[in-house]
Amino acid sequence: MKKRTDFLVLGSGIAGLTFALKASKFGKVSVITKANLEDTNTRYAQGGIAAVFREPDNFEKHVQDTLIAGDGCCNEEVVRMVVREAPERIKDLIDLGVPFDKKKDGTYDLAREGGHSEYRILHHKDKTGEALENTLLKQVRKTPNIEIFEHHFAIEILTQHHLGDVVKRGYPDLKCYGAYIADLKNQKVITFLSKVTVVATGGIGNVYLTTTNPEVATGDGIAMVYRAKGTIENMEFVQFHPTALYDPNTRPSFLITEALRGYGAILKNIAGEKFMNRYDSRGSLAPRDIVARAIDNELKMWGDDHVWLDCTHLDPAGLKDRFPNVYEHCLAKGIDITKDMIPVVPCAHYSCGGIKVDMDGQSNIDRLYALGEVSSTGLHGANRLASNSLIEAAVYGHRAAMHAGKRIKELDFEEKIPLWDYKGTTHLEEMVLITQSIKEVQMIMSNYVGIVRSNLRLKRAMIRLDILYEETESLYKRSLISQKICELRNLINVGYIIIKLAQNRHESIGLHYSIDYPKSAVTEF
Repeated sequence: MKKRTDFLVLGSGIAGLTFALKASKFGKVSVITKANLEDTNTRYAQGGIAAVFREPDNFEKHVQDTLIAGDGCCNEEVVRMVVREAPERIKDLIDLGVPFDKKKDGTYDLAREGGHSEYRILHHKDKTGEALENTLLKQVRKTPNIEIFEHHFAIEILTQHHLGDVVKRGYPDLKCYGAYIADLKNQKVITFLSKVTVVATGGIGNVYLTTTNPEVATGDGIAMVYRAKGTIENMEFVQFHPTALYDPNTRPSFLITEALRGYGAILKNIAGEKFMNRYDSRGSLAPRDIVARAIDNELKMWGDDHVWLDCTHLDPAGLKDRFPNVYEHCLAKGIDITKDMIPVVPCAHYSCGGIKVDMDGQSNIDRLYALGEVSSTGLHGANRLASNSLIEAAVYGHRAAMHAGKRIKELDFEEKIPLWDYKGTTHLEEMVLITQSIKEVQMIMSNYVGIVRSNLRLKRAMIRLDILYEETESLYKRSLISQKICELRNLINVGYIIIKLAQNRHESIGLHYSIDYPKSAVTEF
């Protein structure tokens, strides 16, 4: 069957929902999500959202903090645009009803995180992402021009390839006409035709064994656009959050927000030594790549499973009030953060690269926009500054909606796109074939393409991934569509891109650190 919509939005995090709300003024919007609407990376964001809100902070300070964290790989024009527009987008969120915390005098309670020179992080306790997601969902659900499709999975985006053209990289005037969407409950594939398609499918965390991302973060958007010959960049820059709760039997890993270190918590090794000043003068508030590598080095040097995050010296009442989510979760695990140190390890957290877009969020494929973590805007460069991701999504969601809204009347549907071809697919394959391959991908990526890399590790990873690719493509061609086989295929594509771009970068920079290309002694460890 075929469906038609003006704006097809794949994903329901802050980026997709911001776009949907604003685009609904220009036409019909269809929001596609492969699980429940609220199952997104946004919901798991604890720390907050960064914007210049009062003196002594200013735009230039936020710009410079972002450029420094990005290690020379940011697009400065983009950084300045996002920083400049951030306060207005925060006001939009406040107008929608996001309950950012305030002080007793009525001013917003601004926090500070690693890499930030000033207090500029707006938050709601330590559940900022949840507050944002709930507010946006409430607005989306009551907007009549937005239709929601839960438990629908985007398989492929539609281009001239589906009209019979031979589409290669560099194909001139490549266009997107919608997507093939699997209705997971009714087990059928819908041909969604759209005038504008927005990929806002979130992160790639599940390409690794341990991640703070929910199970839905399997790199679907990046893989789809890559297969459609879209431009992907900077995927070698995978951010490992330095402090996830050490709990090896739980997935996803529980994030211990960076805001806790901004509040005064100190990292210590198993011996109880404050080790971060040996690696960086900023100590526990150094940027995430430095902290993650420092912890990784401590673990390898001493053979330990985790390090400690110590906040026992901080005011107990203040801790419980400011970080209720962390306090309650840890307490359920037998850890009272007011009395006990928290065992933490680095964990795959955020992709700084993705689908390359311009300043309006449009990719090299006409009529296709990419927003949020799935995109590469140029803001983050080689390393994301804490709490810049949510504001990036808000800024680009707005800009893309305004840009696409102006074009919508001149665009039309491509009616020649065929229905999904079930030919040759006979049955669902044994799930063990798929789940075992997923585990293998995650092992390969974690062991060889993690926080610290080498040419040999990357070569081994590519050889092993090639075998899995061939096996999976053969399986995919003869199997009926299922969410798991599509996710496996996407994870392999994403792993390949990360490895390939890492192999092509003959230097250690930002989040890509190779022992074959050591930097100065300050960051070499």
